[in-house]
Amino acid sequence: MKFLPFTLLFCAICTFGQAQTDERTAVVAVIQQFFDGMRANDSVSIKATLHPDAQLKTTTFDKEGKPRLVSEAMTKFVTAVGKPSPKKLDERIWSYDVRIDQNLSTVWTEYTFFLGDQMSHCGVNAFQLMKTTEGWKIIQIIDTRHKDNCITTMPDHQKEISSFIDAWHRAASTADEDKFFGAMSADGVFLGTDASERWLTPAMRKDMQKAFDKDVAWDFKAKNRNIAVSLDGRYAWWDELLDTWMGPCRGSGVLEKSGQNWKIKQYNLALMVPNEKIKEVMKVVK
Repeated sequence: MKFLPFTLLFCAICTFGQAQTDERTAVVAVIQQFFDGMRANDSVSIKATLHPDAQLKTTTFDKEGKPRLVSEAMTKFVTAVGKPSPKKLDERIWSYDVRIDQNLSTVWTEYTFFLGDQMSHCGVNAFQLMKTTEGWKIIQIIDTRHKDNCITTMPDHQKEISSFIDAWHRAASTADEDKFFGAMSADGVFLGTDASERWLTPAMRKDMQKAFDKDVAWDFKAKNRNIAVSLDGRYAWWDELLDTWMGPCRGSGVLEKSGQNWKIKQYNLALMVPNEKIKEVMKVVK
């Protein structure tokens, strides 16, 4: 019976987490329906996603470079996109950053807008949604628009991240100090196999100077790797099995997107001990 409060707390946390996931899924589905309606010139489907008081705005700049806020009547927009168009109105969304509190949600989405197959512009949408008795409804959309550095195809995060990690390991095997530590954020943490080995990036660079003065600092080779990426595309985490001079190890880490580049926020290196050998290792450690 003494475990009951913890069990109830654990169940409550799990239920809350699932509820948050379900709500995020519902919010994203509304936004997807909005853009699917645009592609299909379906004004009825678009209107179903909107609150009656929904607003549409764009932040832009005038010819002199001064900031401007442009408002457009949502009814006018819905009517316009609901008419047949010679070229499909295709707004492609690359990421979703969803925040929810009670019946309010804000969603930040990176997009690129195409007229048919031709790119028009790109930017960010900032959605605000309200959960009504009929479900989530869009109450406001504010966007930015520009033509430079636009994404035109969905990023392959798995391939991109795997190549990044491979290059990081390769930098150690070729003693490329700048590449190795340049891949880590300034406040990055590296956890080694010894309990005392917890380095921030600058401290590790200083302590490992002798290793990087050699032809090879160390040579870890990944045998397999699992990568996961957050819905907003800003964070990723991975684990990998490694062949090392110590024997088999497992590495795991967290990445953060900084501009167009990934940076390692934390890396944890652990020595793998077979279950049948654990008692022998425990004796040595004690």
